[in-house]
Amino acid sequence: MNYGHALRFGLHLPSDADCGPGRLVEVAGLAEQWGLDLLVVPAGTAGDDLEPSTVASWIAAATVSPGLVLEARPATLHPAMLARAVASLDRLTEGRVELAFRGGPPTAASGTADSVAALGEEIAVVRELWNVLDRGLGRFTGRFYRLAGAEKAAPAHDVPISVDGQGQDLLRLVGLRADEWSTGCDAVTLTQGNRAVDEAARGAGRDPREIRRRITIRGGFGERTGRFTGTAADWVNDLLPLVVEHGVGTIVLDAVERDVAAGFASEVAPALRAAADAVLPRGWSGARVRRSAVRARRLPGIDYEGAPPEMAEVVEPGDPAYARLRSGYLRGGAPGIILRAATNEQVTQALAFARRHPGVALSRRSAGHGVSGRSTNDGGIVIDVSLMNAIEVLDRKTRRVRIGPGARWAEVAAALEPYGWALSSGDYGGVGVGGLATAGGIGYLARGHGLTIDRLRAVEMVLADGSVVRADDSENPDLFWAVRGAGANFGIVTAFEFEADDVGAVAFARLTQDAGDLERYLVEWGRAVEDSPRDLTSFVIVAPPRGGRPALAVSRTMVDSSDPETVRARLEPLAAISKVYAQDIVITSYAAAMDNASDDPPVSHGEPVSRSGLLRHVTPQFAAAAARVIRSGAIGWFQLRSVGGAVADVPADATAYAHRDATFSLVVMGGADEVVDRAWARLSPFLDGLYISFESSLRPERIAAAWPPRTLSRLRELKSVYDPEGVFGDNFALTPAANHPGGSTP
Repeated sequence: MNYGHALRFGLHLPSDADCGPGRLVEVAGLAEQWGLDLLVVPAGTAGDDLEPSTVASWIAAATVSPGLVLEARPATLHPAMLARAVASLDRLTEGRVELAFRGGPPTAASGTADSVAALGEEIAVVRELWNVLDRGLGRFTGRFYRLAGAEKAAPAHDVPISVDGQGQDLLRLVGLRADEWSTGCDAVTLTQGNRAVDEAARGAGRDPREIRRRITIRGGFGERTGRFTGTAADWVNDLLPLVVEHGVGTIVLDAVERDVAAGFASEVAPALRAAADAVLPRGWSGARVRRSAVRARRLPGIDYEGAPPEMAEVVEPGDPAYARLRSGYLRGGAPGIILRAATNEQVTQALAFARRHPGVALSRRSAGHGVSGRSTNDGGIVIDVSLMNAIEVLDRKTRRVRIGPGARWAEVAAALEPYGWALSSGDYGGVGVGGLATAGGIGYLARGHGLTIDRLRAVEMVLADGSVVRADDSENPDLFWAVRGAGANFGIVTAFEFEADDVGAVAFARLTQDAGDLERYLVEWGRAVEDSPRDLTSFVIVAPPRGGRPALAVSRTMVDSSDPETVRARLEPLAAISKVYAQDIVITSYAAAMDNASDDPPVSHGEPVSRSGLLRHVTPQFAAAAARVIRSGAIGWFQLRSVGGAVADVPADATAYAHRDATFSLVVMGGADEVVDRAWARLSPFLDGLYISFESSLRPERIAAAWPPRTLSRLRELKSVYDPEGVFGDNFALTPAANHPGGSTP
């Protein structure tokens, strides 16, 4: 029978004493040129008993694409050490590694059963340390191995584990625990072995198709003297029955002769694929079969088997990638399925899948950083466009750039820097373009260059019905208006076109100051910012007083100038407010200032609790209320960001972001909604509107505060046109006017 696996072809690297490291790299490089899928790194490579993962690291540095199969001899390296070594190499090679155990030939010796049992425990230990889906330390207790609590190590992908050998005990182990069985190419051995492996797999609740079958062959070209000799057509005739009738999916050549390996890769492999394509139901490419351990974690209510095969990646709760994709940077989550899209067509397919699940929560994610956007959920669907992260200069003369929603702002800044350009874009380089560029974008250049959306010139997006449209000032202008400030309500933006600003070197200042007199500090900081020219934009965080120490104010200020005298003149009013405990002032690039993001996957838990508001002036009355809130301990984060300036130059009705008269944006964060709300009640009388990127509450009154009545009414009308069924309801969702009682009221 055939198990439906895609055909793969590999080369077993030489292990003789005459083949040193240089020869290994040479052979590996040739195999990559020939297009082979795998390189098998044997235990005892080069005759010096070199450790396979070290050799594989050597080879990985010299190659780009082939998979690396590490052969490990049982009991030569503690499985915990082996697990960490393989996981590290898999991450460094971006998912190219596989692990193979050689079980040895069957014998009647009394130690055979014990050796197989020990091998089973080795595999169990390795899988335990790779299992980052279950949080906590790795633990295992067996006859041969024990883990009392070991740090887990996540590979980049679901690393397959293969076992080589014969014997009933070993074949049973393959059926229970392995992802691949490696053996010789004898048809009788394959028939009997497949029967034993399949029986053990079914007994364990596994689908036998989960287990790939690999053979290793030797041969030559020229005169036909037996199997795998003669012409490439002869080889194909020998191999095709093994593929079709015995389910072989991986074929590895063990030969050091260059002409044999080249012929195997360039003639035999493509011809065998063509032959298999003609006789197998799915052709040579096969179909992915998920392991039973993955299927066991599936949630009810989601049609996993109906997930679009066109997706760049489909991640389920049992997949290793789920651990790094389940949560956002500020919000923990446990979605039922994550659909990763890299093209418009894939976004359309993902959206169609979501619409077939009307009762299941839908979230959208660019980079997953947002506070307001529910870029994850519990038990629902996530459409992830982080792979759509290209940054392209369209026209140098007009500074027109096209940016994917999954690009992060640090990457954008770095890409624009060589041209002397920048886009004002928040204060953290890890934020994704998609969320910020549809909400507003209050960044370090806001007072001089406006919001991020003020530099937006066009978008390409997928609407609720799956259609792909372009929106700009002339094409779908109403949609373009709505996208700039309420974009999450109307679709999934798959490309943004911006007109970047000319921005040269800037000054970036970090000041830590005494804020013991909180009221005075806040008033003076607000006055200094308002009185400054537009080339200064400042954000300040005030930390509550703790342990008898005074409150601290930590400001981050950018001056759009590289002239030291100008920089000094702009910063002196801020530094003069109170005693400076620490300062760091540099003249640098905007890209360097935004290069502050970690590449580590988020490990967030729970939900952020934040409130956002817009403020015209930091008055003594507001400062007094803010000081009481800060000192109360009800919040752990208090931040003011300066806007105004160029932001206010844009007419209030030009975009869906309508609160153009605000001079400051306020955000507070705490641990519980009811506690934060009581504190917020002291501040809300001084506020008018809110900035949706920083608001975690989606209560109706918060939605009403997000947009003025006329703006809100227009948005509801457009919602009726572009998303009448409310498909996009994960981020400040608007009720379509046709469904909303009272028309334009909240």
